[in-house]
Amino acid sequence: QVRLEESGGGSVQTGGSLRLSCVHSRTAGVSNCMAWFRQAPGKEREGVAVIHSNRGATYYADFVKGRFTISQDKSAGKVYLEMTSLEPEDTAIYYCAAAPSTAWGTCRDLRSVVYNYWGQGTQVTVSS
Repeated sequence: QVRLEESGGGSVQTGGSLRLSCVHSRTAGVSNCMAWFRQAPGKEREGVAVIHSNRGATYYADFVKGRFTISQDKSAGKVYLEMTSLEPEDTAIYYCAAAPSTAWGTCRDLRSVVYNYWGQGTQVTVSS
């Protein structure tokens, strides 16, 4: 079983920053891939960033490169998403997701169907 719980969402103005956290508990060790997705009203869920738990390799969607940073604290079972230079277009519910046994090459595609476990989401609102 994998349980995920996000926190850190909120409301900021354009250009602001937020740090999202995801607590990851798994009875059978660390999930291979941990990712952040987001879903804006009326839009499909889209992948934002992913990290390989063991190698520390990361991958980002083009629309967040240079602005968002994914990181982890394995000892604490946490994954973070540091978001800077936020724009109104970043407004969405942000979800933490885990793919326990998926190969890195597949995780990097950031397709939601690849990820088996999801948190409940945390709202991020950016106002102009």
